[in-house]
Amino acid sequence: MKPGIVAALLTLVVAGQSSAQTREQVVRIPVAGGVSMVATVMRPPGEDKKPVVVINHGSPADGSQRARMALPRYNGLSSWFASRGYVVVLPLRRGYGETGGAWAETYGTCQNPDYYTAGLHGAADIQAALDFIRREPYVAADRSLIVGESAGGWATLALSSRNPAGVAGMIDFAGGRGGHQKLPDGGLGNCTPGALVTAAGKYGATARVPTLWIYTANDSFFEPSLAKRMFEAYNAAGGNGTYRPLGAFGNDGHALAGTDSGVGTWQGPVSEFLATLR
Repeated sequence: MKPGIVAALLTLVVAGQSSAQTREQVVRIPVAGGVSMVATVMRPPGEDKKPVVVINHGSPADGSQRARMALPRYNGLSSWFASRGYVVVLPLRRGYGETGGAWAETYGTCQNPDYYTAGLHGAADIQAALDFIRREPYVAADRSLIVGESAGGWATLALSSRNPAGVAGMIDFAGGRGGHQKLPDGGLGNCTPGALVTAAGKYGATARVPTLWIYTANDSFFEPSLAKRMFEAYNAAGGNGTYRPLGAFGNDGHALAGTDSGVGTWQGPVSEFLATLR
């Protein structure tokens, strides 16, 4: 076993039925700035080479909570992909929780945000996780997937602009930045939503990898009209996206990807998307 790796066995549960034991490891991945990014790796049974999915977390609206973040698990997502033969990687990016270091994804002020560059910094951490896991003998170099929620979904879209080799497709759950921030009028809302639309268009100008965009009708961070504007800017610039708006989920659809009960809502669109990939 490599230094810095803690191994365990767990049983994943999908739709109420337990699967075979899946091996779990916590690893440290070198990233920019001399930081070691902490990540969880879940391996399905068997020793043959399997494709990988990198699942990427969001960012708390209250920045003081970033340092307290635990390792992401996304039990529903992780179980679903592992049961389909994927090696699952869940990195904790720079500036969050145990990974620590400077927060690389800062976008500046609410009035003049740089969402484009912030997303690319997150994308760099995702790429580092992908490069790391592909060096393992049990991982196939092709058919990789990238999945992200909220800020992780935005970083996923940013990575699509780089068209990483061997990535078959990417899935964005409720991606965006600047949600639930205190506005000048004292209320909570989205910082400069037009800047999100502009940045999405910049990503789409160079993105050619297939992407799936999933947003719900009651997302309190990125409401449907904003989500659609971002998607349309991305595709109009040349991106290869599929937009799947869903109905309301729970009290706040922004939590869809991180809630075990959300699997029944998103697995249909995700399965359809995966069936189109080569």
